[in-house]
Amino acid sequence: MRYLKVLWSHDLPEEPVELYSELDDAGYEIRKVEIYRDGRCDFADGDLSSGTTMLGEGPLPSLEEIAEQEEFSPTLIEVADFERVWRQVVGDSNNS
Repeated sequence: MRYLKVLWSHDLPEEPVELYSELDDAGYEIRKVEIYRDGRCDFADGDLSSGTTMLGEGPLPSLEEIAEQEEFSPTLIEVADFERVWRQVVGDSNNS
């Protein structure tokens, strides 16, 4: 498993500015969290999703390929960092 955080620099209010992905060994998303500029958060996993967030249909590009696009700043993160964000977002959505 790999855990990825991508900062997306843009001016589109309907699109997220932070993306967190849990990836399997082939690069497919297992879980994903999207955070928007206004503080809104959405998520997706194999069973549930919120908002318009969905798991990618194919494997994500490599970290280097993502970084080639100047609007994206990708970094690998620790599992604990991903789990903290996941619990905050999924916990909040379950309490709504």
